[in-house]
Amino acid sequence: MNNHSSSKWAEQLAPTLGDFETLALDAFAALPERFRSLSGDVPIIIEDFAEEDVLQELGIEHEFDLLGLFQGVGLAQEGAVPQTGQMPNRVFLYRRPILEYWLENEEALGDIITHVLIHEIGHHLGLSDEDMEAIEAEVE
Repeated sequence: MNNHSSSKWAEQLAPTLGDFETLALDAFAALPERFRSLSGDVPIIIEDFAEEDVLQELGIEHEFDLLGLFQGVGLAQEGAVPQTGQMPNRVFLYRRPILEYWLENEEALGDIITHVLIHEIGHHLGLSDEDMEAIEAEVE
């Protein structure tokens, strides 16, 4: 076994929250312009896991089962007018579950992040699964 060829992996670390933010921003920038403009300035927040109360509210038993989440009221439901006292819309990407999914599947990490991002922003916009698949196909 050639130690030199495997040495590049000996120094590698798992992507940090900051690395994930960079990947998410790059993925967002690569999305079709019309999709990005429709999504507005919904913040993308990177966390290791969803908070326990979020998991309970969604009926999710294991913290690794949630890769991302749109939190708020989608444009299709509210128009664009937030209600008084309503938390702002946000998109969460969960680093550890995404990494776990990446380890178990033969997909590039950036592709997984793009998929989750499109899916969660798609919820905000009220898009159908078919609409989101079409946007993903444009990115590829």
